[in-house]
Amino acid sequence: MDGRAPPGSQAEAPAGAFAAALLEWYDRHARTLPWRVSPADLAAGVRPDPYRVWMSEIMLQQTTVAAVKSYFAAFTERWPTVEALAGANDAAVMGAWAGLGYYARARNLLACARTVANERGGRFPDTASELRTLPGVGEYTSAAIAAIAFDEPVAVVDGNIERIATRIACIETPLPAARKPIRALVQTLTPVKRPGDFAQAMMDLGATICTPRKPACVLCPVTDHCEARRLGRQEEFPVKAAKTAKPARVGAAFVLRRPADGAVWLRRRPALGMLGGMSEPPSTAWNSRADGATGAGAAPVAADWHLAGFVRHGFTHFDLTLEVWAAEASGDPAIEGWWAAPSTLEGEALPTLMRKVLERAEGFQADTAAI
Repeated sequence: MDGRAPPGSQAEAPAGAFAAALLEWYDRHARTLPWRVSPADLAAGVRPDPYRVWMSEIMLQQTTVAAVKSYFAAFTERWPTVEALAGANDAAVMGAWAGLGYYARARNLLACARTVANERGGRFPDTASELRTLPGVGEYTSAAIAAIAFDEPVAVVDGNIERIATRIACIETPLPAARKPIRALVQTLTPVKRPGDFAQAMMDLGATICTPRKPACVLCPVTDHCEARRLGRQEEFPVKAAKTAKPARVGAAFVLRRPADGAVWLRRRPALGMLGGMSEPPSTAWNSRADGATGAGAAPVAADWHLAGFVRHGFTHFDLTLEVWAAEASGDPAIEGWWAAPSTLEGEALPTLMRKVLERAEGFQADTAAI
């Protein structure tokens, strides 16, 4: 099929009926989320805060709701307004983001906050097209903010909504090529009134009922509009293009420890590139396209280096294996960086990969101390 609902199909049912059924369900079953204004509060006149909507949508990119909740609470407590975030220290923001992954989002978060605070008087644009001019705000994020915070009836399409749409109309085109007909379908379904609630209802439906496997169709409020349900083909959608194998890269990390207090030597990674702006024990120049140097000879300073083991980590486009080398320092190394005491490591802007490196080196230290 070409992505359009077949003539006479369930998906040809009036868009208004679909939205009405979905919103009626959402009014009863909406998830309670820290960045969300409930349907009841919205009806009572409470308006969503564009700053909180924007913050949540940036954090939720390629990350689960469960993982985001605590980060969202910490960020909005520490920086409650866009002006407060715009004035924050880069390292403090990167440190608060550490562990959430996809660190370019944190850099874009700061850039966007500063643009809004310094160039737009602290006010976010109120249309999807204008929102897309902000750093880090793409097609999905701009639509979500515009619909939820400003009531623009624009199609909001995330992974959950892609799944729902392909099932509604039995869209056979594989992703990502199917995204154009999916967006067109969602746009026809989006109501002029309550477009933000509609978008969030679709997200909730995909997260709780129209799940990737074994969707709970008997509980679905829009099952009468679903062509895949009518044909018994729910789990065949969305159709996805065959995945290509991810390349495997290698590199090395070097954990230099100060014997007197157990502090480790850290440095700041370049602002651009993988894990940009984050802290790390020095590592070699690995990236998605090339291996980094390996072996003790690649160490940035001379020391009695011992191989502590290996750390493996998966990125979106490649898998990485790092050798972890450990040594004790005889003095301050003649390279850029700083000593981080064990008590301060929790607050460092260390990505998950580098925390794994330090844990592996710590395990090596404990093993050798027991011999």
